[in-house]
Amino acid sequence: MTRSDKPARDGSAGNRWLPGNPTAVGDDPDYRFTLANERTFLAWVRTALALSAGGLAALTVLDDVRYEELLGIGLLALSFLTAATSYRRWALNERAMRLNVPLPPSRLPLMMAIGVAVVALVAAVIAAVNQ
Repeated sequence: MTRSDKPARDGSAGNRWLPGNPTAVGDDPDYRFTLANERTFLAWVRTALALSAGGLAALTVLDDVRYEELLGIGLLALSFLTAATSYRRWALNERAMRLNVPLPPSRLPLMMAIGVAVVALVAAVIAAVNQ
């Protein structure tokens, strides 16, 4: 392994959007924190899976509803963003715990709140248009 291949001990391995392996830096934290971080990641993945199922259902079941594509694609896009962002959040939190620094702020809850609100508004408009 060359010097440039070694993971940075300061937590800078990886890039801004796709952090590197967080276990390559720092010290092992208390396993309870690592497991809690993993459970949170899995909860976000389950949310993404539910959004994906809702998007696919909207695209396949609501054939007689105008603009169902808009609703389905919106749910699928929100699902993708949630899944992709949840890994980043897990990795950054794991890295912070291993380096004993404060956890980084996350925009994922705000993104989800706005995304779900937009999807609900679109669904309400679609329901009103299809009356």
